[in-house]
Amino acid sequence: MNDSDASRTEAEDPVAAQWQLVREMNENRIDKHLVEAAYTNPALRSLFPLVGHGSLQFSRCTRFPWSQDLPSIFPLDGQRFRVLRLHEPQGSGRERIGGAFTAEEAVEIAAANLPAGWGPAVDGKPDVLEPLS
Repeated sequence: MNDSDASRTEAEDPVAAQWQLVREMNENRIDKHLVEAAYTNPALRSLFPLVGHGSLQFSRCTRFPWSQDLPSIFPLDGQRFRVLRLHEPQGSGRERIGGAFTAEEAVEIAAANLPAGWGPAVDGKPDVLEPLS
């Protein structure tokens, strides 16, 4: 992080701004408890959060197309969660990482399965990212 990055306010930080949007989303779009559990985890909070079909996904970059190479958390039935790695854009594979009975457990599983070189998120498209190890 350089001096200009350190001096940015939260409003100018795309990761912080996106977290604010996700935290303010309606409960019909995302499990609020899951979002808050992920937000309290420093590693996940440093990534760009995305919501799709009720899932909480993370990107290493702040602009589309998202990196989609990190664990994502999918609510199953309102009480359980599945943690998957989507393997995008390399292919349309889905790797099951684990399951959890609580949002906190799902967050722990996702954070523990971040690959080497995972972040924090950078402002830009995936072409600015270093390959994951």
